[in-house]
Amino acid sequence: MTLDTTHLIAIAAALGWASGLRLYAVLFLTGLAGYLGWVPLPEGLKLLQNPLMLGASGLMLVLEFFADKIPGVDTVWDALHTVIRIPAGAALAASVFGGDSSTWTTIAALLGGTLAATSHAAKAVTRAAANTSPEPFSNVALSLAGDAAVPSMLWLSWAHPWGFFAALALALVVALLLIVLLGRFVRAVLERLAPRRLGAA
Repeated sequence: MTLDTTHLIAIAAALGWASGLRLYAVLFLTGLAGYLGWVPLPEGLKLLQNPLMLGASGLMLVLEFFADKIPGVDTVWDALHTVIRIPAGAALAASVFGGDSSTWTTIAALLGGTLAATSHAAKAVTRAAANTSPEPFSNVALSLAGDAAVPSMLWLSWAHPWGFFAALALALVVALLLIVLLGRFVRAVLERLAPRRLGAA
């Protein structure tokens, strides 16, 4: 498979977007696909198929899989990864173009970082809103949806880049709505809790 510019942009966008949801799944699945010869990784991403890298990303993938399904723990995990997912998404997207074109590399980095920030913010606010409910099932359902979305979008970017762009546009609209609507909800909950905490103190 030869990767034209459309393919490369789709892959860069997919890596950025998916990193905001499941960074370690992105690292492991992309590296595994390259290692098994399912897809030709661009030169800048070939590090991901190194067995040591696969082992490290696989271990972190398992940790993230379980941490993401425990109410409260998922929010702490997301908070800690705010400073990791966004630059990682930018770096992965930039690596698609390597050093072949500084212009495309810069564009890809900006695209990847922005998409990672958007998907990460939407995920974080959605999980924070879900944590206001005492039942754990919504957390697990949301986490499983993320588990399914990441490999699906990565596959689309390789196999059907234009289909991926359509899915990404829809995902971005949903993400922005979630950030606005659920962000207001979470803010209102925190404002209601603040006077109680002050009174208890």
